[in-house]
Amino acid sequence: MEAVAPTRAVARTYPSLRAAWIPLAALCLAFFVEMVDNTLLTIALPTIGRDLGSNTTGLQWVTGIYSLTFGGLLLTAGSMADRLGRRRVLLVGLAVFGVASLAVVAVRSAGELIGLRAVLGVAAAAMAPITNSLVFRLFEDQALRMRAMTLMIVVGMSGFILGPLLGGTALVHVSWEWLLVVNAPIALVAWIGVRLGVPADRPEDLTDDALDLIGAVLSIATIGLGCYALTSGVEHGWWSTATLGCVLGAGLALAAFIGWERRTPTPMLDLGVFSNGTVRGAALAQVGTAIAMASVMFGLILHFQYAYGWSPLRAGLANLPMILTMVLATPITELLVKRLGHRVACLVGAALMTGALAGLAWGVEHGYAPIAVAMVVMTIGLRTVMTICAVALVEAMPENRTSIGTALNDTAQEVGSSVGTAVVGTLIAALVTATLPSGVWSSALVASFFAGERITYAVLAVLVGVISGWGALTLTDSRVTEEPH
Repeated sequence: MEAVAPTRAVARTYPSLRAAWIPLAALCLAFFVEMVDNTLLTIALPTIGRDLGSNTTGLQWVTGIYSLTFGGLLLTAGSMADRLGRRRVLLVGLAVFGVASLAVVAVRSAGELIGLRAVLGVAAAAMAPITNSLVFRLFEDQALRMRAMTLMIVVGMSGFILGPLLGGTALVHVSWEWLLVVNAPIALVAWIGVRLGVPADRPEDLTDDALDLIGAVLSIATIGLGCYALTSGVEHGWWSTATLGCVLGAGLALAAFIGWERRTPTPMLDLGVFSNGTVRGAALAQVGTAIAMASVMFGLILHFQYAYGWSPLRAGLANLPMILTMVLATPITELLVKRLGHRVACLVGAALMTGALAGLAWGVEHGYAPIAVAMVVMTIGLRTVMTICAVALVEAMPENRTSIGTALNDTAQEVGSSVGTAVVGTLIAALVTATLPSGVWSSALVASFFAGERITYAVLAVLVGVISGWGALTLTDSRVTEEPH
C-alpha cells in the first residue's frame, strides 16, 4: 500500500507522524476527552452533592454510571464499528458526546445528572476502542504505529489522572456544570479532524456479522444490578427485598449472558478465548488495577475536601504524585519485564498496589506525606500491571481476534472502575454517613471518617491483591514490552 498524504480525505496511510498530525491530533483529542470525563467530576462531587442535594450513594452513581455504560457497551461498539464503519461510528459518538455535554445546563437533580452521565458513557463507548484501532490505519510502518499508540496511551492515561486537577482548577473560576460544557467544543474540534484526516472505511474491510444486542443488554444488566446491590444494601438493608432482588437479578443475567454467548453464532464476546490462561489472567489482573485506581481517586477526593477541608484546586493538585509517576514509570516497567518476565513482574506490580492500599489504611490519619508516598507506589504498580496485561492479552489472542483482545482489555478496566467506585462509596456510606454534611466537619465526624477509610482501604488491599495476584499467576515468562500487530 502506497504511503501518500496529498489528499487528506482519501489517503490510506501517512509516511510520518508529522504528515498525519491532523487525524492523529484528532484521535488523541477524542481519546483524551473520553478518558478525562471518567474522573473530571470526581473533584466536584462535594459541590455537586450540596447543589443537587445528593447523598454518597448518589454521588457514587454520578461517577459509576459513566464507567458502567462505557464498559458495558465497549464490545458492542466494536462490533458495530466492524459492521457500519469505524470512522462513521466514531463521528456519531463524538457528536452525541458533544451534544450531551451541553445538556448539563438543564440538569436540576442528581437523577438527571446520573442519566446524562449514562448517555455520555454510551457515547464514549463508541469512541474508545475505535480511536485505538483507527490510529493503526494511519500508518503502514510498524514503528510509526507503535510510536502513535504510545502517544495515544500517554494522552489517554494523563487525561484520566488529570481529570481532578483540571476540574479543581476550573472550579476556582466557574461552576461545576462547565466541567461538562467544555467537552462540546473539544468534541467538535475532534470531529472535524477525524472527518478531514481519517479515511472512510472500505466495504471490503467491514463485516456482515449481526450485532449481538441481547448480549449487550445482558452484560449491562449483570454489572448494573451487581453494583446497585451494594448501594441497596446500605439504603434498604442487606436482607431487604430490593437488595436480594438485585443479587438474584445479577446472577440470572450473568447466567443468561453466558448461555446466550455460547449459543449465538455472532457473540459479543467469544467465551472460548478464556480457555487461554493468559487471556483469562490478564483480563482478571486488569480488573484489579481498575479497582485500585478508581477507588483511590474517588476515596482521596472525599478525603482531601472533607477530612482536610481543602479547596477543589488544592485537592486536585494533591494528585500530582500520581500524574507524574504515571508518565515517568515506563522505564521501571520495561526494566521489570526484561529482568523478570511478565508473570513475576506482574506479581511485583500487584504487590506494590496491595502494599500501597495497606499503606493508605495507615496513612490517612498521618497527614499528606504518607498518602503521597502511597500514591507513588500505587501508580508504579498500576503502570506495571496495566502495561504487562495489555501486551500479554493481545499477544495471547489469535491473529484474527486481536481487536477483541483490545476491547476485552478496555472492558475489564471499566468493570473494575465501576466495582472500585461502588466499594468505596458503599463502605463510606455504611461505616461513616450516607448524607454529606455541608460546611466544616466536626472532629468526631472526621475521626469516624478516618476509621471508615482504614477499613475501606484494608478491604481493598485484600481484594486487589487477590484479584491481580491470581491473574498474574497465569501469565507466561514472556519479556515482550510492545504489542504485536
